Amino acid sequence: MTDVLTLIAQTITTDDFGNEVATETTNTLFCEVDSITQSEFYAAEDTELNPEYRFTVFFGDYNGQSICEYNGTRYAFYRTYRQGDYMELYAERKIGV
Repeated sequence: MTDVLTLIAQTITTDDFGNEVATETTNTLFCEVDSITQSEFYAAEDTELNPEYRFTVFFGDYNGQSICEYNGTRYAFYRTYRQGDYMELYAERKIGV
């Protein structure tokens, strides 16, 4: 299914008081969305991951971001895989992302 995904990059800087401040930049793009396969689910379960989606995006649109937003929910990528001109981004829901 074709859908819209927002990739989020975070840059950590230090303010005048020495506190770390995260600044986010976003990139909204089209993607293919698939559910995680049963084998992926069980393989990830052994490592205490909670996989939910596999997003496929054009390779040139992905710049190493580790967070995304899909349908108003934030996810973290726990695995990426390049397949030709495309990147497969495997995502799990995490608290605090």
